[in-house]
Amino acid sequence: MKKNDIVLTEIEDIGVNGEGIGKIDGYPLFIKDAVIGDVVEAKVMKAKKNYGYARLMKIITPSEYRTEPKCPFARKCGGCQIQEMSYERQLIFKEKKVRGNLERIGGFDRELLDRIMEPIIGMENPYGYRNKAQFPFGADRLGNPVTGFYAGRTHVIIPNTECALGVPVNREILETILGLMKEKNIPAYNEQTGGGILRHVLIRYGFATKEIMVCLVVNGDSFPHAEILVERLCRIEGMKSITLSPNRKKTNVILGDSFQILWGDGYITDDIGGVRYRISPLSFYQVNPVQTERLYGLALEYADLKGAETVWDLYCGIGTISLFLAQSARKVYGVEVVPQAIEDAKENARINHIENVEFITGKAEEVLPEWYQSHSAAREADKTGSGDRDDRADVIVVDPPRKGCDPALLEMIVKMAPERVVYVSCDSATLARDLKMLCGNGYELEKVRTVDMFPETVHVETVVRLQRKHT
Repeated sequence: MKKNDIVLTEIEDIGVNGEGIGKIDGYPLFIKDAVIGDVVEAKVMKAKKNYGYARLMKIITPSEYRTEPKCPFARKCGGCQIQEMSYERQLIFKEKKVRGNLERIGGFDRELLDRIMEPIIGMENPYGYRNKAQFPFGADRLGNPVTGFYAGRTHVIIPNTECALGVPVNREILETILGLMKEKNIPAYNEQTGGGILRHVLIRYGFATKEIMVCLVVNGDSFPHAEILVERLCRIEGMKSITLSPNRKKTNVILGDSFQILWGDGYITDDIGGVRYRISPLSFYQVNPVQTERLYGLALEYADLKGAETVWDLYCGIGTISLFLAQSARKVYGVEVVPQAIEDAKENARINHIENVEFITGKAEEVLPEWYQSHSAAREADKTGSGDRDDRADVIVVDPPRKGCDPALLEMIVKMAPERVVYVSCDSATLARDLKMLCGNGYELEKVRTVDMFPETVHVETVVRLQRKHT
């Protein structure tokens, strides 16, 4: 097999990134946009010793699992990797992906996973679910400003103001901004030269409250003719917050370190499961509110709280899971490294009149050891019956970023020996790695369930319950 070979193959499997996998005399080829069951003609683009990559040229026989994508840019855009796959098959793929990582990386037995893995939680309508979108801005070949999403593995913008996963109002907001840029000759940011002004636009939408936030990410301290843009955006029903975030760094990080209010509030609010949350431009907040309620409900179920427990929620963000847990626990401690998120979390506790929660700013892997050391005397007193339950952790909940938990944090969890650990993960590979460590140090895997937070993409969330072994 060599580069530029044209091959005919049937797609037999799917890779973890959603590529179809076909084989030529046992040699696997990864083919983007191909679906299991397709018979395709493909052109080899890269041939390695044991596998290669090929470009889909023609579908000879379509798979029974192939469906017409809702978005005309689905193949070009890097946002939806599997929109051409039927939703039922997407769910099977995601369950198989999680299970495969738990077996291969975590070393968990297939029979065990057969017993403890519960069915994936999918959506009735897998479109229009995103309450947040970050749109890059650039220029076309004629110099006109454009926005949309990046093509897969590139920073080439596919112009599109109407994403099938987003809310309809996104289009009106983006076209209002593009219109002013053309009218006033306001240049978009140029990654190559470092010139231009507008880098990204962040839009947040409260599904329960219908409140809208727009944040302009700029290469500087201001946006030209901002007063005109504010006046036009305020005509859109539901607009509550218009902010500006300076970011002059040559980086892939979208938002700057701070923001300033151009109009309205510096936040919007939204409700999930009867709890109201305040969300600022810099806050982490799950993008799919329908599935978020199911995800957090599952985390609460797995925590199995009876009302007397002390719970630690690590990587707590703006307190979303913490406030869910606080309704069923004696005390909840939330830890988050982003100061603005902690401020939002405290405000969220206040507006919901939840008093049995305390939020701490810092890295979880640093905060937890410091707390453990400072309470050593209390633990000794507790052995005599004179201590209180604030010197321990009955349940620990972790919801880390894609890189998973810091090794020092995992060691601290083992040392603290909570009765249960609930792990909420957005990356099943790092989840499997961390579970292997915890299950090798006194815990056993009791329940696993995936929640499809991101239909039409390869990403999926997983919730796991671990129980401490008693010898």
